[in-house]
Amino acid sequence: MSLPQRGSRMSVTAEEKLSKADVGGVRSVQRAVEILALLSEDRTTVTVSEIVAETGLAKTTVVRMLHTLEQNGLLWSTGHGVTAGPGLWRWAYLAKRGWELPSQFRAMMRDLSLETKETVNLYVTRDVQRVCIAQQQSSQTLRHVVHVGDELPLWAGASSKVLLQDATESLLERVASLSPEGPERLDRLRDGIARAREAGYAVSHGEREVGVSAVAVPVVSRSGHVDSALAISGPTARFRDDRVDSFVAQLKSVSAQMTTRGFTHPFEA
Repeated sequence: MSLPQRGSRMSVTAEEKLSKADVGGVRSVQRAVEILALLSEDRTTVTVSEIVAETGLAKTTVVRMLHTLEQNGLLWSTGHGVTAGPGLWRWAYLAKRGWELPSQFRAMMRDLSLETKETVNLYVTRDVQRVCIAQQQSSQTLRHVVHVGDELPLWAGASSKVLLQDATESLLERVASLSPEGPERLDRLRDGIARAREAGYAVSHGEREVGVSAVAVPVVSRSGHVDSALAISGPTARFRDDRVDSFVAQLKSVSAQMTTRGFTHPFEA
């Protein structure tokens, strides 16, 4: 009878155990995130029964996870359920330090929003998504709102056409594959990017959301890279051709000022 070679079956078994542990760990993290995500500005407290109903998790699992989250200060028990814990303050402070634009750039965006009466956003790329890193909401009742930290697809929108101008072919293929049309979107995506590169700006009408339009221009960072997009967005009914032309001029002016003053962002290499 021959003996198994040293490290053969034992190594496979160890790897299998490690793999299962990794999967379990990832699943636990995802569940914890899902629980935390139930809290919002309009819903500051959530009960165990609500968590069970909305996550589909077993009550015993929910109770166990709530206990762990509370031990780490991420949640806090009250007489009405659980709410955000004091431990999140530290993470919020770190996020603010890393994400928040310097006051001079925020002031530029605020002035631009007041002047145009539309919402102004600043986007950067993150793999196949674009992330809003700063925003100034329109003062009008009917407005388009994207919150700081929101991730939106790159297959649509004026900002995407600007952000993808230096993208590799493989990235464009991945972005297109995530669109409702799938790979068939690729040619349309390339065409929009080419036109944005030539014109120095991009315009979109109802590409991602019906009734919403946007105009975007690139922002050159301190390192000389174009990896940010400054955009004005709002209801399509207010984005007539004459207003779009005005928006382009205003955006380009603010973008140039940001570059002159040494703009940079958290994701810049």
